[in-house]
Amino acid sequence: MPFPFSAIVGQDEMKLAILAAAVDPGIGGVLAFGDRGTGKSTTIRALAALLPDIPVVEGCPWRCDPGDAQALCEECRARQTRGPLRSRMAPVPVVDLPLGATEDRVVGALDIQRALAEGVKAFEPGLLARAHRGFLYIDEANLLEDHLVDLLLDVAASGENVVEREGLSIRHPARFVLVGSGNPEEGELRPQMLDRFGLSVEVTTPGDLPSRIEVIRRRDAYDRDPAGFVARWSGAEAELRGRILAARAGLHAVAVPEAAYERAARLCLALGTDGLRGELTLIRTGRALAALEGRGEVGDAELRRVAPPALRHRLRRNPLDEAVAGTRVERAIAELFGP
Repeated sequence: MPFPFSAIVGQDEMKLAILAAAVDPGIGGVLAFGDRGTGKSTTIRALAALLPDIPVVEGCPWRCDPGDAQALCEECRARQTRGPLRSRMAPVPVVDLPLGATEDRVVGALDIQRALAEGVKAFEPGLLARAHRGFLYIDEANLLEDHLVDLLLDVAASGENVVEREGLSIRHPARFVLVGSGNPEEGELRPQMLDRFGLSVEVTTPGDLPSRIEVIRRRDAYDRDPAGFVARWSGAEAELRGRILAARAGLHAVAVPEAAYERAARLCLALGTDGLRGELTLIRTGRALAALEGRGEVGDAELRRVAPPALRHRLRRNPLDEAVAGTRVERAIAELFGP
């Protein structure tokens, strides 16, 4: 019974980033770096109970979407030729990738039990299969082994997991939102991995007394009576779930005026970001935010709010400017958009 998402105190930037990724998975995932004990894992795991169920093909190990014929696996395509696919509703998967996971555990491997008992070569799906159409969560992402980082980068780029080993040749869809957390004091994330996250948020310990007291009060109430605490927040959770559904439905109707494209490009030029992922992420996240808040157009207000998480991890190191990345982004926003 996860802690309710709506009951989390503060951490507004992190909650906004996660909600935006839930509305538009194409944003590219969320990285949350900050102090220990600030609720990073709690916030991410709270997402599982918040998200509405999704339709899946009954009996499909990859939980294909019956409404998306282009994304069906080979088995579902073959079944579709014999008649309509049966479907059911299932929770959105939020799968943990532990630091000590082996490559077989992540990508899948030969099902040893069936091989010994039945003498057949059957595939046992791994964590990537379980995370399809959901979220793959990596706690302490900066400590993940290099070979697993390379593997995740390949799958995240292609949306497909290919396993060829032990006489098996399996190819299955693996599209997921990558969510990572970590403490920068324990090591930096590899640049290749960092670039794959659409949004990067900084999580800090609350600095004001009322917020700290409220965090303690709510956590203590949850620990003493989880079911009762969750029930008290069920109304707020239902309201937020409805906002996510409405935002998904209205996402493509949100207009992006020419001025917003120009603002995004000017901001990235001023900051010297590499490539064009910064601009694309700015626009997509701004559109998701506008949809969440019921607005029909992306304007300066949306771009100002999403620029720090969309750009702070894309800046080059500047030996002549010792300011941290977040400060540089805020300074550029003030120069472009005004105070």
